[in-house]
Amino acid sequence: MSIYVVLLIILCNMTCWRASKVLATLFAIELGATQFHIGILVALYSLFPMLLALYAGKLSDRLGVRLPMIAGSIGLSVGLTLPYFLPSIGALYASAALIGGSHVFYNVSVQNLVGMLGGPESRTRNFSNYGLIMSTGSFFGPLIAGFSIDHFGHASSYLYIAGAPLISVMIILGARRLGLGRAKKNAEEEHGGHVRELLNNKPLRRTLLTGAVVLTGTDLFQFYMPIYGHSVGLTASAIGVVLAMFAAASFVVRLVMPALVKRWGADLVLTASLSIGAISYLAFPWIADPRLLSTIAFFLGLSMGCGQPLTLMLIYDRAPRGRSGEAIGLRMTLNNFTHIVMPLFFGSLGTAFGVAPVFVANAFMLAGGGWISHRK
Repeated sequence: MSIYVVLLIILCNMTCWRASKVLATLFAIELGATQFHIGILVALYSLFPMLLALYAGKLSDRLGVRLPMIAGSIGLSVGLTLPYFLPSIGALYASAALIGGSHVFYNVSVQNLVGMLGGPESRTRNFSNYGLIMSTGSFFGPLIAGFSIDHFGHASSYLYIAGAPLISVMIILGARRLGLGRAKKNAEEEHGGHVRELLNNKPLRRTLLTGAVVLTGTDLFQFYMPIYGHSVGLTASAIGVVLAMFAAASFVVRLVMPALVKRWGADLVLTASLSIGAISYLAFPWIADPRLLSTIAFFLGLSMGCGQPLTLMLIYDRAPRGRSGEAIGLRMTLNNFTHIVMPLFFGSLGTAFGVAPVFVANAFMLAGGGWISHRK
């Protein structure tokens, strides 16, 4: 299966995934939701991925990636249509839960597939290309959402982006060889093992924790930047531009990531990127000018854009043979646990004190992740 066909599938789903998060936050504000209710909405995106990610990873290892990717993409499209037909807070909750639960089966499988394509010598390049296409989707998703809201309204925008995952389904159905993209296992590996064995692997455990920090920092920015932008009077289009600058920086840094890793090593590059991210998060809540916010978002994108594919590549490399999907699923379980806890906690805190504590907490979290990555 060509890596470029896989990247096209990723682009379709990533664009609507990022767009849906901007839509959910701004539509909730439009419907009068408090920050606490928005915190629940954010958490619902992560509830079922936390519960199902490990199972999705095992399923990917045992059955291959084709069926989980098809089912996940269809569920993603269905979840996106709900707010159009039922424009209410309850429908946003149901939509977030269905989108999150569907996306995890697609996402674990496609990440496992990227690692399987080619040999170890091409893995860094494949994950770098994966990161590039994720950045492209993250760039276009918020822009499409912001301009669509300003021109067509929130509910109609949901319906428009629901078509992108169906394009992925058609591509997967047309690419019959995609079902062959799964790891070869010997008789002992076919039975797998207990998740405790993965957690007892110290290098893998350290990378899992760091990966959870990176992805939480990225996703919370996608949700709380619209809230902060709305609070300082930015239009939906301006908010989309700030989020797009974050994605543009991710794209830029992933172009040079293989060269950085070759010269400095993955662990050192990861530690430096987390440190830059911590400084950027500390600066964010003190600025209201959209141009300065875009600049800071660009530096934050350089940091987070490097951290995501690096931790994913390290997890794949450090997973036991034949259990890469399970390790990726465990990564998502840890990520989504923090996604649930932090939005609920800071949603309550933000209702009383504003969005600034969310950015400050993310800064300390990234600094802690850098310390974990630096340890040997």
